[in-house]
Amino acid sequence: QWISDRKKRALQKKDVDIRRRIELIQDFEMPTVSTKIKVSRDGQYIMAVGTYKPRVRCFDTYQLSQKFERCLDSEVVTFEILSDDYSKIVFLQCGRFVEFHSQHGHYYRTRIPKFGRDFSYHYPSCDLYFVGASSEVYRLNLEQGRFLNSLQTDASESNACDINPVHFLFAMGTAEGKVECWDPRTRNRVGLLDCALSSVTADTEIEGLPSISALKFDGALNMAVGTSTGQVLLYDLRSSNPLIVKDHHYGLPIKSIQFQHQLDLIISADSRIIKMWNKDTGKIFTSMEPEHGINDVCLYPNSGMLMTANEAPKMNIYYIPVLGPAPKWCSFLDNLTEELEENPESTVYDDYKFVTRKDLENLGLAHLIGSSLLRAYMHGFFMDIRLYHKAKMMANPFAYEEYRREKIRQKIEETRAQRVQLKKLPKVNKELALKLIEEEGEEQQITRKRKQKNLPSLLKDDRFKVMFENPDFQVDEQSEEFRLLNPLVSKISEKRKRKLKILEELEAQGQEEEEEPEGKASDAESSESSDDEKGWVEEVRKQRKLLRQEEKLKRQERFKEDQQTLLKPQFFEIKEGEEFRSFKDSAKKQKLMKKTLEDRLKLEEKLGTLNVSDTTVGSKQATFKLKK
Repeated sequence: QWISDRKKRALQKKDVDIRRRIELIQDFEMPTVSTKIKVSRDGQYIMAVGTYKPRVRCFDTYQLSQKFERCLDSEVVTFEILSDDYSKIVFLQCGRFVEFHSQHGHYYRTRIPKFGRDFSYHYPSCDLYFVGASSEVYRLNLEQGRFLNSLQTDASESNACDINPVHFLFAMGTAEGKVECWDPRTRNRVGLLDCALSSVTADTEIEGLPSISALKFDGALNMAVGTSTGQVLLYDLRSSNPLIVKDHHYGLPIKSIQFQHQLDLIISADSRIIKMWNKDTGKIFTSMEPEHGINDVCLYPNSGMLMTANEAPKMNIYYIPVLGPAPKWCSFLDNLTEELEENPESTVYDDYKFVTRKDLENLGLAHLIGSSLLRAYMHGFFMDIRLYHKAKMMANPFAYEEYRREKIRQKIEETRAQRVQLKKLPKVNKELALKLIEEEGEEQQITRKRKQKNLPSLLKDDRFKVMFENPDFQVDEQSEEFRLLNPLVSKISEKRKRKLKILEELEAQGQEEEEEPEGKASDAESSESSDDEKGWVEEVRKQRKLLRQEEKLKRQERFKEDQQTLLKPQFFEIKEGEEFRSFKDSAKKQKLMKKTLEDRLKLEEKLGTLNVSDTTVGSKQATFKLKK
């Protein structure tokens, strides 16, 4: 939109999508948002209104460009082209204004008593019928140039209206979900339809009362009604029950209803989707979801072209050849679509499956590597999708059964997850685990309130996993260390709980956390902390006294056991082949064993049992006598 023509041409050379893009009408857009779009009866002019600033733009289809643009004082609710071309236009504006434009521009401006929402033109009498935030329908006669007596209805407000093109019956949709039909000749109400009741079917979920948001006649007998809850009802005027009820399933108000006669379709649109469906069966023909919200849909007469006013600057043009031929001012579209049909471009590798070497080995097709059945690509191969499916069926014929079992298992697990979950405590250090779970719950509540990140749990941490699995890590509550530390630990936990309670109270009152809580002096807090210290010191002293008493009792028990034991004679067994001489020999042997090898050899030489001498070769020779 903002690049120069030279850059556009350069882009067209490079980008295939830009080269294929067709701009039917030059600058077919609004500055910000387009609200309504209509085609003149002769088919030459397309008129659109939008913002910002409020304006109307007229596009000439014969020149494929903009003919004129007129800025307005206030936003347009809706407008109507009264003549065959653009020479007579009526605008209903936001500030209760009705503005008339002729060929040269602004012609006349008047006001209606209440805010208008829609209007229709009655050709035989030249009357404009305005409906809006009132129970009255205002009539403005354009021949006489004055307001006529208004029609008094039972509705509190009206949202939409239309006049039948054959017998000129005037119909209006009310905020109460009813359609009132009036005869303009007698100015009397001739029928009343309760559409809100008929729109509620077994499948629909409705929160409030549906009001009428769109209304459109088709021929002499058919009428389509759109509700604010997203239903479209097709009526035969001879019956009070709808022929068919079509739900958009988005819960959004129906913005526009159009009839396509060649294929007997109804084109209904809400702000999100355009649906085309058969008016006899209700079967969906096709649907379109534009990128931006839809404000209005216009069907170009006797063709397959649709135009939409959107919540975006660009107004979209869609051409669907099945609906009808292209308009005569862009007949080249038919040739383009025929060429596209003749040369359908299938996506590359649409009928192929990408597989890696591992996949081929699993399928038993590794022998095909290098053949024409596999096309090498990056880290794998492309193979025909039909061959892949056949090979997979042969490799794993029970794949469906496995898939079915897996799905059933997932469903069972989902139902199990909905049951009440019991906290499973570990076998080792159960009390510690329970304490950690309780503390974790308290911390999570605080972090939720403060919107902080949750800290990781010790129970789930792999580093501390062994502490709850290995019995060697079991906390011995009877040990001296535990008993001396326990009063301190319990006091700290009590102190923490008290602090958490104070914080919760402060947060509930909506106060910020301060150094000193309101209404409590620092000396009071210090006195409280000193009381706490005195308390746990006393408990530690008690525990120490108990430990001393227990040790004393143990010593007394040991002393009694020692007194009860009597000294008994000890007997020693002599090994075979040895003679007992005296206890001194054994003492001598023990002393000898403690000496070094050198000392022992010298002793043996003195006794004469060992003789050590040098040899001619340079080594030592030892001769010894065996003992008896």
